[in-house]
Amino acid sequence: MANKSGFFYRVFDLYYDGFRNMRLGRTLWAIIIVKLIIIFAVLKLFFFPNYLKQHAEEGKESEFVATQILKQ
Repeated sequence: MANKSGFFYRVFDLYYDGFRNMRLGRTLWAIIIVKLIIIFAVLKLFFFPNYLKQHAEEGKESEFVATQILKQ
């Protein structure tokens, strides 16, 4: 049986009760999460291209990385 006076239970209960009773906060958190997903998807697509796929031969990616590290 769970200890209802434990620290983690009290913290969980605080957040559970708070999120259960707030409508606007839930909507705002949903908007924030959607925006973060969109931002990270755009960053991944446009700012972090697959460099190994463009510069290394297929099957020799680890060799390419090793030579690039040793050059610097």
